Amino acid sequence: MGLFDFLKGKTPEQQAAEQQSLRRQADILMSLRGGRVPTGALERLTAAGQGRTPWMATLTPAELRIVRSHGLKPIATVSATCWLHYGWSWTLGHAQGWEQALQRLADEARACGANAVLDVKMRTIPVGVENSMDFTLIGTAVKLENMPPANDPVIATVPALEFVKLLEADVVPTGIAIGAHYEWLRDWSGYAANPSVWFNAEAAQLSNLWNDVRHRAHANLRESARPRGNGVLAHLNFSQMFEVEREQGEMKIKEYLARYIVVATTVQARRGTPLPHDFQMVVDMRAPTPLTGRAPHHESYATNEQSGAI
Repeated sequence: MGLFDFLKGKTPEQQAAEQQSLRRQADILMSLRGGRVPTGALERLTAAGQGRTPWMATLTPAELRIVRSHGLKPIATVSATCWLHYGWSWTLGHAQGWEQALQRLADEARACGANAVLDVKMRTIPVGVENSMDFTLIGTAVKLENMPPANDPVIATVPALEFVKLLEADVVPTGIAIGAHYEWLRDWSGYAANPSVWFNAEAAQLSNLWNDVRHRAHANLRESARPRGNGVLAHLNFSQMFEVEREQGEMKIKEYLARYIVVATTVQARRGTPLPHDFQMVVDMRAPTPLTGRAPHHESYATNEQSGAI
């Protein structure tokens, strides 16, 4: 490009490409607001489901061989994103962001005629946009042979090899459940964190606050998991507590914010069904998963390196 080429204006081809891009962006926005798969993605997924385009998968060659031998046919790579702005609740917004992304991933799976989505990765981008966060899911949509497309496809965070192991053991991964809760404590006495004694002493108010927040988050998790199956194999948690000092008249009062989020993989299994002895559950929010390594939580929670998987 010459030094003064920008003065010549855009070529007809550039103008056409720009208009096409604007139309595509407008269609994406309207589709998201209407709860629909964008037109471009819908055309791609429909073609993949009908075999008019090559299939794509996130699976390794070894995994592809295993799943094909068990009657699972890869259809397409599917993905979903929700960039959520937090209003009055960061914690509940976190659960809402993942739930919205999960719904959109299921919509893409239905569009290509899939029964399930395997090898689902949960990703976030730590971009410094105030009061907002990205929630992204990526996986491989598959169809179980001799079965019709599912209105409610299985969303499984387990890799394909582990998925097959579970099916052989008559345990079916059914989805992802989210639980979250947050709560404020106003410290009128000023001694919630420091009981003001010379010996070791429990900060009972903070203990009770933390215990209540955790229990309520797990209760929310159970409610989220109940319609998806009869068990939870593994989960990871993220937790934080903040101390804030506020002025009220001539007084300075401390407040504490405790928040707790838990993400789990749910299953449907017959009572008493044993798991495969070499099975490893994965709730994958980074690689390697926090459930099998010692690395801290994924990058969006870099401030919470002390809270590990349970």
